Amino acid sequence: MRHFLIRSYESISLDEVADEAGVSKGLLYHYFPTKRAFYMACLRGAVGELSRVTEPRPGLAPDEQLRAALAGYLAYVEDHAAAYEAVLRGAIGNDPEVAAIADGLRDTMYERIVSALPDREPAPQLQLAVKGWIGLVEAVSLGWALRRRPRRSLLVDLLAGELQHLLQTWR
Repeated sequence: MRHFLIRSYESISLDEVADEAGVSKGLLYHYFPTKRAFYMACLRGAVGELSRVTEPRPGLAPDEQLRAALAGYLAYVEDHAAAYEAVLRGAIGNDPEVAAIADGLRDTMYERIVSALPDREPAPQLQLAVKGWIGLVEAVSLGWALRRRPRRSLLVDLLAGELQHLLQTWR
């Protein structure tokens, strides 16, 4: 993944990646027959890791779960800003498969939020509001990753407060 973060997609060679990893080119090509397949696996790995660090924590109250998930999300963004940007923006343009990977993460986040609501089938306006909040988190996180201001804890408070406000407004 590091290669895709520091150089353009076009300039990367799987031969070079295999050499650096200390594996044979044949082994790398066995698992990843194309550079695109390798890139997609890298993106799926990044999304999987982000999904793991935001998993709900049983035993916590819903607001504490939200804050813990946001803290994990922002810690991931802080530690992997370039990978996060690659997941959201994709290094190979408007590729539908790249978009599907990012959309899968959004769907996971949406389902986690909705599953904590008393009404498992929220009204259409609440569905849109939650999806809009997820977009807000992405946009704010991308900008925050560059500046690291405000402090992560303040950003968690802001984002958690916005979701709580949306949920109260649209219930």
